Amino acid sequence: MAGWHKLGPFTVFDLETTGMSAVRDRIVEIGAVRVETDGTLSRYETLVNPGVPIPWQVTKVHGIDDEMVADAPKFKDAAYPFLDFIRGSKLVAHNARFDFSFLQESLARTALPIWKYGIYDSIILIRRAYPGLSSYSLQSLRQSLGLGQEIDESRPHRAGYDAELTMEAFAMAMRRLYSM
Repeated sequence: MAGWHKLGPFTVFDLETTGMSAVRDRIVEIGAVRVETDGTLSRYETLVNPGVPIPWQVTKVHGIDDEMVADAPKFKDAAYPFLDFIRGSKLVAHNARFDFSFLQESLARTALPIWKYGIYDSIILIRRAYPGLSSYSLQSLRQSLGLGQEIDESRPHRAGYDAELTMEAFAMAMRRLYSM
């Protein structure tokens, strides 16, 4: 099935955060790529002011610091356009438990409705399509599957960049699985 996207629409998203705990830490960036049933793509990306300092150790990972988010919208204000963007689609994330827990916790914390439509973990689909790879991290997949050839690499490990890589890997896996 060459038109795997006809099963959608799908929205692949990624979050950058102040740490690893959805309860204690906060979202600092949202990035998403949506593929419609006709295969067209659209993108959503925004920094988010977490309302708390970003630890320097975390800034070293994603490059986002307090100054960058100082004038960014708070999560609730960023969530409305994001919820509009994902409406009616199936969510996909790489290591979905992490991103989905942050999304759900942040929605609940700001009294917005939680996402009730589930989420697909791209790792599960990629493992099924490409068994036996040494690692399924995005950076390893980037090397082993040749991802990101046409993506601006000036902002690695940022939400938009990681959402683009995940979309590429997800699309490759879906094409392979649905052609079997």
